Amino acid sequence: MTITQPDLSVFETLESEVRSYCRGWPTVFDRAHGSRMYDEDGHEYLDFFAGAGSLNYGHNNPVLKRALIDYLERDGVTHGLDMSTTAKRAFLESFQNYILRPRDLPYKVMFPGPTGTNAVESALKLARKVKGRESVVSFTNAFHGMSLGSLAVTGNAFKRAGAGIPLVHGTPMPFDNYFDGQVPDFLWFERILEDQGSGLNKPAAVIVETVQGEGGINVARPEWLRALAELCERQDMLLIVDDIQMGCGRTGAFFSFEEAGITPDIVTVSKSISGYGLPMALTLFKPELDVWEPGEHNGTFRGNNPAFVTATAALEAYWADGSAMEKQTRGRGEQVEQALIAITEENLADVKEYRGRGLVWGLEFHDKKRAGRVAGRAFELGLLIETSGPESEVVKLLPALTITPDELDEGLRVLARAVRETA
Repeated sequence: MTITQPDLSVFETLESEVRSYCRGWPTVFDRAHGSRMYDEDGHEYLDFFAGAGSLNYGHNNPVLKRALIDYLERDGVTHGLDMSTTAKRAFLESFQNYILRPRDLPYKVMFPGPTGTNAVESALKLARKVKGRESVVSFTNAFHGMSLGSLAVTGNAFKRAGAGIPLVHGTPMPFDNYFDGQVPDFLWFERILEDQGSGLNKPAAVIVETVQGEGGINVARPEWLRALAELCERQDMLLIVDDIQMGCGRTGAFFSFEEAGITPDIVTVSKSISGYGLPMALTLFKPELDVWEPGEHNGTFRGNNPAFVTATAALEAYWADGSAMEKQTRGRGEQVEQALIAITEENLADVKEYRGRGLVWGLEFHDKKRAGRVAGRAFELGLLIETSGPESEVVKLLPALTITPDELDEGLRVLARAVRETA
């Protein structure tokens, strides 16, 4: 691909230095459809990023777009705070009928604000209110958001440092396989919970990702998650599953914890819940935990009605028929895994490990800088992929769930070439 030098002057002179994705993809994007993005010069890019997991159904999905346009053209309510609206009612009814009831999940639904970190903040606040305790346990390499409460349970040192103040009331514990199988699961955690001299304040809750996305595509085993749920129950701690990036079908089932057969006390959902990339988040919790006073947690933009409209359309289009989307995602995941096996076999000396579930996969190299070079070369070849992990040492694959097998194969061939050409 021949790429002309884009005019980035206004971004470089006016926009803050905090911008990041645009540095790895130095072009000006103009259009997007399905799994393709196009820059202003017409160059085409296959998207294995999907809005960091916010576009599980692709860019400008025609079913969702039609529902949104129809709603706007009839002057449907756009901004509604937490007022009752027809758009919110339709979403709640669809979510109950297609997601909660078929899974026998008893959750109440809270709209905490437009983003994932809003959902996490409300989950932490609710857990502390219910239990009357301050401490929350999180895990090594966790990522839960960029606001102060969420950062306190996030592992990444660089992101934590941005807070500028001490991040307190959070205690990290080792994630699954952190010690490479050398230490029994939860040995340290359970020991200090039971030891009156450990110095650990009794936690109100534990927050966990079933697959750590930003942390490097670290996949928790179902048996580890079940053991964690049992530990929380024994020790009177609430279990919070952060499903912001891995929910909405990313790992196969609608919720990523379904495979483990657990029912968390609280679940946070965002990113692809709106289906269209519109800001929307949910905090789900068991009815007995609904101890909020009216207005005790609120936000101006928690009633994004256009997002309710596209979310309802997504549920009706992709989840109303039961397990079809889940089976498709698992099939696409097997296609990715086979390609990563081939890449690993071709680069045995360089690839440390591949890992993933459904349509989230990571490729880790012994050379920690290699992932960045692979992502850079992939961009030159017309493929958008990002890196993850504490040192950006993992190539992260996050294509839309609606990607076709041919598009997936095309992108995986480009990835193989990028690995080959950055040796």
